[in-house]
Amino acid sequence: MTVRRRLGAGLVAAALFTPGLAACNATGAPGGTASPSATGTATGSGTPTATGTASPATGDAKQALLASTAAIRDGNFRFTMTGGGSSAEGQVHEPSQSARMKVSIGDSSSDLSMTLDVIHYRPDSWVKVDLGGPAAGSVPGLKELNLGKYQHLDQTRIKGNRNLGFDFDRLDPAGSEVLTQGVTEVRRTGEGAYAGTLDVSKAAEAGSLDANMISALGAQAKTVPFTARVDAQGRLSELVVQVPAAGQQQAQDVRITYSDYGNATAAQKPPAAQVVEAPAELYNLFN
Repeated sequence: MTVRRRLGAGLVAAALFTPGLAACNATGAPGGTASPSATGTATGSGTPTATGTASPATGDAKQALLASTAAIRDGNFRFTMTGGGSSAEGQVHEPSQSARMKVSIGDSSSDLSMTLDVIHYRPDSWVKVDLGGPAAGSVPGLKELNLGKYQHLDQTRIKGNRNLGFDFDRLDPAGSEVLTQGVTEVRRTGEGAYAGTLDVSKAAEAGSLDANMISALGAQAKTVPFTARVDAQGRLSELVVQVPAAGQQQAQDVRITYSDYGNATAAQKPPAAQVVEAPAELYNLFN
């Protein structure tokens, strides 16, 4: 596997959890153990599983869960995503037409690791990239990548690019509304807590699950366990999708959280002294 291929498989800033970069072991072999998994497997994370003890089902559980994503559409919140050795955190602030996401893929023990700081302040976008690990020196076009600088992005080259772009018509990087629409069974397990199963077979656009991951699941994609929590106002605060093992893909939890509804702040543009124009090599790396 070449470095370029590994990056292409793993760097989906809005969908962090592909079995490429994040799932490479110290030798860079595909399909190895994530180093380390951010949340462990579906049965080892400490999160109640969808098959755990539940209180009696309630008829409105599904509707409550569907309604819990409505506040996300207002575009004013903070979020985190973890899974498969990758993590992201950021904010969306639709009132200012801005968003920011900080992404970490791999760690110091990985063959190749990457951190991204992606800022959108309509109509502009910037990304700062840093690489680590023994394979970092083999990344194509490394000398031209302006590592450590905020690289101003050409909007015509990142439109529709899930690595670098941001769609202000779809304000949730994780796509939890798409995921909850795939609920096939749900029950209330406690105050503000739910568990059940999702059909993720048509959820590739959600952002938090990658199309390759979904394809690898096969028939399992139609009954993926999940747990969810809502806050006192009924807004989604946590969604954990418990992805089962399939092929070379290990079981993992994809955990999404939301907070500060209505209280997020505008993203800050990078200092002009730290900004350069993105070279062609950067776009090649993410396509």
